[in-house]
Amino acid sequence: MITFVQGKLVEALPTRVTVAVNGIGYEVLIPLSSYAKLPPVGSEVKLLTHLSVREDAHVLYGFMTAAERDLFRLLISTVSGVGPKLALNILSGMSPAAFRGAVARGDVKALAQISGVGKKTAERIVVELKDKIGAAGAWEAASAERALSADEQKLNDAVLALMALGYKQAEANNAVRKAIVAAGPNATVEDIVRAALRQGV
Repeated sequence: MITFVQGKLVEALPTRVTVAVNGIGYEVLIPLSSYAKLPPVGSEVKLLTHLSVREDAHVLYGFMTAAERDLFRLLISTVSGVGPKLALNILSGMSPAAFRGAVARGDVKALAQISGVGKKTAERIVVELKDKIGAAGAWEAASAERALSADEQKLNDAVLALMALGYKQAEANNAVRKAIVAAGPNATVEDIVRAALRQGV
């Protein structure tokens, strides 16, 4: 498994890039969301990657953020009928936070507007991902709609971490606020989560 490619950005197109690594040029397919975050051609770049092995080719998909790669992998491994090409289209048409929010709300209309998705695929995405994304997706999307301070972001990340462990939003929020008091103002997200778990959410 190739987990990332780091080297000189030789070519950058909206759907693919070429990265030179120790004399070898890697062609990497990317979504538009990653294209927008690329440094100038000629600069050093690091792409998180997913290698797809087919009978006729080994295809490398690249992402500028872990959230993009995680969503890509979730789509291709969970939703029937969604392959790598369509997963890239979804990432090109909607940010990971907005996508998770749409799934959590059951917003088929918003998902169906993404190129190549359509109503039936959008409905299938909601049905097959709702349990996996759930309340944490709605919380993440709501938080992404406004700019957060560093302290608010820390609180938000801790709440999301507890929700990912299966706690309800209200419980996680209350526990994090108490944990911040116990852990102190300089505590990391990990410190806050540990403190919340010690208190018993």
